[in-house]
Amino acid sequence: MSANYSHEHAHDHTKGASASSLKMALGLTGVILVAELLGAYFFNSLALLSDAGHMFTDAAALGIALTAVYLGQRPADDKRTFGYRRFEVLAAAFNAVLLFVIACFVLYEAVGRFFQPVPVQSVGMLVIAAIGLLTNFIAMRVLAAGRHESFNIKGAYLEVWADMIGSLGVLIAAAIIYVTDWYWVDPIVAAAIGFWVLPRAWTLLRDTTHILLQGVPDSVDIQVIRSAMEEVPGVQSVHDLHVWSVAGDDVSLSTHVLLVADAAAEAVRLELMTLLRERFHIHHATVQTEEEPCDEHAGHVHP
Repeated sequence: MSANYSHEHAHDHTKGASASSLKMALGLTGVILVAELLGAYFFNSLALLSDAGHMFTDAAALGIALTAVYLGQRPADDKRTFGYRRFEVLAAAFNAVLLFVIACFVLYEAVGRFFQPVPVQSVGMLVIAAIGLLTNFIAMRVLAAGRHESFNIKGAYLEVWADMIGSLGVLIAAAIIYVTDWYWVDPIVAAAIGFWVLPRAWTLLRDTTHILLQGVPDSVDIQVIRSAMEEVPGVQSVHDLHVWSVAGDDVSLSTHVLLVADAAAEAVRLELMTLLRERFHIHHATVQTEEEPCDEHAGHVHP
């Protein structure tokens, strides 16, 4: 048996949002967080408190995202051969859990206030909500460019987007209360924000957990890759095929390839690497060629 290993690396790990953009969004979020907390206390608004809770997770997400930018730039070492890029995924998972906890707390409080409404100062609530809406819109625009390239930025973007919708809901609630004195509208809007955020938090948690479990990226069909590789002349079968992502914006692959008799291992390897790169856009791959099956795979072709 001959073993032939090949690695191709793509290290252009572009950050979707620059550190300066994250700092700007974090500053805006911090200001409105303080304003909403003060407003929730002085104006007795659960809807403002709900929005402030989401704003807190925004600030946490942005702070962690900013940390991830710097950690992600640190080079790999002998202990962390993939570097620190997975910190982004861990941070996004943490933010999703925070969203769940705060949304559940708001829902609990909303039930009590619905049956026992409390007076709300609608004018102050209206002003704070308007400021929050504008601030969230600016922060969302700042983060928009990187939401498709980083799970951490995506998490921060989703939370800011949720808060913008939340601020709009608070604004509407404040207007209704001002006109009608229907104080029960406040917990209704707070609960609506919580229910609106929960499925988005679940989606983020599901996606990050999938990466942490080394799952195959959604953009990849592993059976299509296997079939394409087995169609390359000189390849008898492909086994131990693994495809995963480190941080959500990359794809890595490793596999064993059993060759037909008298196949030129190096030529087959090069063709396989070209196939993976050009057809499937996989630039980080490890291919081991074999002239006879591995002992653990003797007697069968696919795992």
